[in-house]
Amino acid sequence: MKNGWEELVSIDNIDVRVEAEDWKDAIRKAGQLLLDKGDIESAYIEDMIASIETLGPYIVITKGFALAHAAPCEAVKNNAVSLINLKNEINFGSQNDPVRVVMCLACVDKESHIGKLSKIAMKLMEKDMIEKLANCDSKEELYKTINAVKEEA
Repeated sequence: MKNGWEELVSIDNIDVRVEAEDWKDAIRKAGQLLLDKGDIESAYIEDMIASIETLGPYIVITKGFALAHAAPCEAVKNNAVSLINLKNEINFGSQNDPVRVVMCLACVDKESHIGKLSKIAMKLMEKDMIEKLANCDSKEELYKTINAVKEEA
């Protein structure tokens, strides 16, 4: 951490106002950012979709926010996180629909990502954070919103 900042999501792994046809398309677009950087192989994107088809929309962990992920596997090359906000709301079939923010989490094993996931969870619990993320209009704004350390009052 430097100057009150800690990078939870790199700017290369962020996109805004993404158009998605449905929940599968939203996951594919969030995953594509990690695929483009070589952090995952395309099989991981299909694993994330298969997890939801099998287990239901458990990834919609709070109102308006989906945390797409699947079990660690060989298709994950590096621990990585991507974040998109959607131009249009998407229903996943969850009580927390509609979703406007999708984060994709890829982990090489079950342990190494716990620290980062904990920091992300703390960030997401900040007041109105999902709404703030959903309303960002530029990659830079979304980057600053997710990565900024909460200022002391």
